[in-house]
Amino acid sequence: MSAVQTTKMSNFRWVICALLFLATTVNYMDRQVLSLTWKDFIAPEFHWNDNDYGTITGWFSIFYAIANLFAGKFIDWMGTKKGYLIAIFVWSTGAVMHAGCGWVAMNIEGYDSIEALRLVEAGSDAAVAIATISVWLFLSCRMILALGEAGNFPAAIKVTAEYFPKKDRAFATSLFNSGASVGALAAPATIPLLARAWGWEMAFVIIGALGYVWMGLWIWLYEKPHKNKRVNQAELNYIEQDSDIAEVQNKQEPKEEKTISFWKCFTFKQTWSFIVGKFMTDGVWWFFLFWAPAYFSDQYGYTSDSGMGIALIFTLYAICTVLSFGGGYLPKIFVEKYGMNPYAGRMRAMLIFAFFPLLGLLAQPLGAYSAWWPAILIGLLGAGHQSWSANIFSTVGDMFPKSTIGTITGIGSMAGGVGSFLINKGSGMFFTWAEGQGTAFSFFGFEGKPAAYMVVFSFCAVAYLIGWCIMKALVPKYKPIVVE
Repeated sequence: MSAVQTTKMSNFRWVICALLFLATTVNYMDRQVLSLTWKDFIAPEFHWNDNDYGTITGWFSIFYAIANLFAGKFIDWMGTKKGYLIAIFVWSTGAVMHAGCGWVAMNIEGYDSIEALRLVEAGSDAAVAIATISVWLFLSCRMILALGEAGNFPAAIKVTAEYFPKKDRAFATSLFNSGASVGALAAPATIPLLARAWGWEMAFVIIGALGYVWMGLWIWLYEKPHKNKRVNQAELNYIEQDSDIAEVQNKQEPKEEKTISFWKCFTFKQTWSFIVGKFMTDGVWWFFLFWAPAYFSDQYGYTSDSGMGIALIFTLYAICTVLSFGGGYLPKIFVEKYGMNPYAGRMRAMLIFAFFPLLGLLAQPLGAYSAWWPAILIGLLGAGHQSWSANIFSTVGDMFPKSTIGTITGIGSMAGGVGSFLINKGSGMFFTWAEGQGTAFSFFGFEGKPAAYMVVFSFCAVAYLIGWCIMKALVPKYKPIVVE
């Protein structure tokens, strides 16, 4: 028996997975600061309505989509260590910059204090001017935030492919991707309280600064597996088990893989399968991420800093977090117990998860009895999304060489950003219109704005099944891309 075989395998790959989890948690907390403060803290100050907020969230999604188109290629070019550092520095800086929007708006409009902005008569020309300039200021900060945040998932998926064999990638992805739920879970428990205690500006500063702390940990702990002194040969062999060079000794650097040109990526059905899956479903998660606090405030009167408001949002994301951990484990069972290839196991798991969002059809009807029903049902919908998301990301590693994973992830995330723009901007316009229509607009027994929520919830409920069917039609069987 060789020395390598008798050496106990190190498990440093899980430390790396923990770092990816922390980065994703910070990523989603930075996104949530605005959604948890706009309705009850920022909107009264700047005279925003739903359409104004929809403009900000919608265009953030477009900025994010465009940035994703280049972020994956940037990560592939720059490498995971430098690329991830640059991405989190940019988005953390953008997050902190939001805090200055009130001061800049006050000076541009010629007011002596922030309170003077709030006291302007609602609906007046002055209020419209304040709303307009503040929307543009927040959009500028959101653009910087989007530019940096676009690098998170391409970098994280690429790192997962570097540190885990194919059979473990969906599970590892589900673990770090649960940072999205944990970030969304931690956000309502902290951000409204920070905003109430020290102002909404400090909420942006404190949460944004967490990214700088993560950068120090990344510099200290990350290297590629064959260079990392914390990864022994036994673990390296485990990581590289899918490769012909899995038995390489003395941690020799793997041979450089050929990459696929950006435009050639669009010639593969596998790319379009990923694009469709992301386009149909990313917007659902972002809709609830951006609008859930406003929904409970609008429909039930529970502000984001009230005890009940915090409890509802916390419960929603607690359900997402706890249940989503199993999302990456289910395909592992299909692969190891039933002998499926990783892609087939993943697609079967994704079909199961695509049924979870159908519960969203009951959120509005049961909400007539208690606000807890929408919180629970949307939480189950969100758990289905997170489980779906962990697996759809892993299909990229199944099909494409490691050298192209960042690029394909970026392209798919761009499509998800476009879908998110449509649902967020569209919802803001739709809610404002429906509120003005009152009883003149009805849907499934609801009138006015509640009817509009029912329409959007209905789309969210069926989006996953539609996406899965198209993905399956495009790539019915496992067919990896081979670069000649």
